[in-house]
Amino acid sequence: MSSKRCIAVAFAIAGSFAGNAAALDIVPADYTVLPKGANLGLVYLQHAHSDEFRLDGAGKVPRSSLDTNLGILRVLHYSQIGAMPVAYQAFLPFGSLDNFKVGGARTDSNGGVGDLTLGFTMFFAAPADPGKGTTVGLTGYVVLPTAEYDLDKSGIGSGTYSFMPQLGVIHGFGNGWFFDGALDVSWQKDHRQRGVEVAVDPAWQAQAYLRRQLTAATSVSFGYSGMFGGKRYIGDVYAMQKTRGDTIKIFASHMFTPTFQINGMLGAQFDVEGGFKQRLVAQVRFMKLFF
Repeated sequence: MSSKRCIAVAFAIAGSFAGNAAALDIVPADYTVLPKGANLGLVYLQHAHSDEFRLDGAGKVPRSSLDTNLGILRVLHYSQIGAMPVAYQAFLPFGSLDNFKVGGARTDSNGGVGDLTLGFTMFFAAPADPGKGTTVGLTGYVVLPTAEYDLDKSGIGSGTYSFMPQLGVIHGFGNGWFFDGALDVSWQKDHRQRGVEVAVDPAWQAQAYLRRQLTAATSVSFGYSGMFGGKRYIGDVYAMQKTRGDTIKIFASHMFTPTFQINGMLGAQFDVEGGFKQRLVAQVRFMKLFF
């Protein structure tokens, strides 16, 4: 593969990674156990602005930018196997990568519908009083390469299969204070297109949030999300990109009715190595509960 083609593919991967970075981000209280038979329908809308791109070991690439506009459609069904609460879920991202420039040069991108993800959660601990106990859940996610994919263009599709287990914890301290945490790892299958092989090392993510339940309907949270690993290789050559970034986030949630909630989030990355730095991330999530 020529050096020019290698650079083009590397920049396309940079945009694709930015489009998929939020795949396993949790919202505080996500690992709350709901009664058997409950169903959730959720819509996420997210905008992220980046005006800085870094190559690992080489530093900033000037005149670079990326605006990521993503949505996610998600459904969950809560059930029970024996005495263990479980949840089945599926989500489908959609969106576009806009104003995508690296070194002042605009890069082609594919928008539209992303990869379908299926998930199954087992709750190993579900206290009778969540406000003073610990909830522990383990989710296995499988990502199917259902999106349009072109190795030479950035997009929100990965072009391959991924498996992502996630451990989630909620601990209630009492008096309306909670800790929400999650730890996950993503294994992505190597894939090849037009004779070019793309490989990605396992990528880890750790999330930790402190939540204050102000009333039965309203909560605020703040905390940290960190991503590690995920080095990307093109034909056995390191592309100088990886999933390394630290983000601070704040959340606010309100139940407008017993079955309808709106959650808002603002975040900013303060450390990135080998990728786009998101100076601002804004998200709104709409949730509807059905029985």
